[in-house]
Amino acid sequence: MLPVLPTPFTEAGAIDPEAMAGIVDFALACGVDGVVFPGFASEVDELTAAERTALLKVVVDRIGGRLPIVAGASAPTALEAISHCREALANGIGHVMIQTPKSVGTTTEAVSAFYREIAAAAPGIEIVLQNAPAPRGSDLKPEAILASVRDNPAITYVKEETLPSGLAISAIAAGKPAHLKGVIGGGGARYLIDEYNRGACGAMPAVELADVHVAMDRAYHSGDIARARDLYMRTLPLLVIQFNFRMAFTKHVLTRRGVLTNQVVRAKVPPMDARDIAEIDAWLEACADLMTVDAREPALAGEA
Repeated sequence: MLPVLPTPFTEAGAIDPEAMAGIVDFALACGVDGVVFPGFASEVDELTAAERTALLKVVVDRIGGRLPIVAGASAPTALEAISHCREALANGIGHVMIQTPKSVGTTTEAVSAFYREIAAAAPGIEIVLQNAPAPRGSDLKPEAILASVRDNPAITYVKEETLPSGLAISAIAAGKPAHLKGVIGGGGARYLIDEYNRGACGAMPAVELADVHVAMDRAYHSGDIARARDLYMRTLPLLVIQFNFRMAFTKHVLTRRGVLTNQVVRAKVPPMDARDIAEIDAWLEACADLMTVDAREPALAGEA
């Protein structure tokens, strides 16, 4: 479980490094296997270069080498992606996640050339090739992904989150070369059981239910599929609502769990009204027994 961390803002709309540290503490307390920052769920498109750099430094310092960090390095051009890769390496981060920009197109030759240019300019980096659905992503076919992976040993993971993701994950897992360490699921863990059944090695959901997602992952991989399915079914209504409101939902849940003190977002997401909030809170209450981390306890940061 490698959750994508959101970007916290102050009431005035500035980035909040102290709250960012609190989010990392929460993820650590949930027992995650690593963290991702920045990503789409981090409102990365709304951050300036300076804000992005400052918050990545907070994440690195707070993690303190205890867990892997995957730095988001997607950009409109290879040159910009290379710059993000070099910044990650300078911060001691060895893994980056890069989505193929639409400007590159979807042909095997163009996609392979894009990732080759990045790998050549940032030696030592390991790339998570992110395949996101349209309209945001390029919606690459498994054949194009596998050809790019075979052509580039620097691509060590694929994050497959096209819809439906199942057949694509099966195809990539079946055809992967030896240097591809695994396929990671996306889609906010809404399809987690199917993705795992098809050979996905992990998932990158948002962070607000990280403790439950970790428990689901551990149950599945220990062979307790019934427990994993139970956790999945009980949290699925929340993930369905999250699909509509994205970062606003994440920040609402994090405030309810004591991780954040406000729900300020910069991204243009649909507003939640009183009925939406009441429904979210009702489902949170129904799942309260599954949530093992209480960020309202002062000891949390110290323990992490």
